[in-house]
Amino acid sequence: MKKIIFLIAIILFGNNAISQKKTYLLFEFMKVAPEQESAYLETERFWEKIHGQRVLNGEIEGWYLLRMEAGGENPDYQYVTVQVFQDLEKMVQNGGGESFLKIAKKAFPDMSDADLLYKRTESLKSRDLAETFYMEQIDRTKGKFEMSSGAVVGINFMKVSPANYADYENTESKIFKPEWQSRVDARAIGSWSLLKVINSKENTLSKEISYVSLDKFRNYSQLLFIPNNMNISPVDPAVWQEALAKREISTGRAVLIKKTGNGF
Repeated sequence: MKKIIFLIAIILFGNNAISQKKTYLLFEFMKVAPEQESAYLETERFWEKIHGQRVLNGEIEGWYLLRMEAGGENPDYQYVTVQVFQDLEKMVQNGGGESFLKIAKKAFPDMSDADLLYKRTESLKSRDLAETFYMEQIDRTKGKFEMSSGAVVGINFMKVSPANYADYENTESKIFKPEWQSRVDARAIGSWSLLKVINSKENTLSKEISYVSLDKFRNYSQLLFIPNNMNISPVDPAVWQEALAKREISTGRAVLIKKTGNGF
């Protein structure tokens, strides 16, 4: 059923969406019990090498592991992984390409097939995959920014009525984006981007979320930095309030702890 829904999504996006160079992101939020944290991190060390091989194979552009920080509005998730694609079909097929064993043998040539399959099975026991988001990046600030370990990401989940999608996207691009661009230019933030959720909306959170915006900082020092050289065009307070009212927002914050490849 999922594959049918995703194939319909591909048709709706059309050949033009697939052929153009775009960025698609697969977010997977994990619940990890305190007593399983060390086992989970060991699991991700294993998967880091697998995903590194997938980058070399051209199946994905990058893979990232982030730790969710305490104090957000979704405290049930302790970690999130992000896979980056430049092809919608590849995202839907989770990269496609070679089988797990073929990729794993390249990443771990000294391990037997049985050991690799056992490692994969055991890795599922250290976490609960709680939420999955398939998303397309539809806008972002100018400038090149690549995160490294210790980078901080604000993750903002937006509830928007379907009837207001076009109006909301226009609001983000015309009102909010210029402010973020001024912050980027002043080196107060690394980058900002807006993502549109395109998955089948089967999970508790993602079935209600239409958009996600990402505020990326080099580290906490940049997050806490308040520049005095930002050139922000004044916006009428009434217009600003109207823009804010176009969506309901809940926020979270995460810190990058591992990555392979680029693109996020």
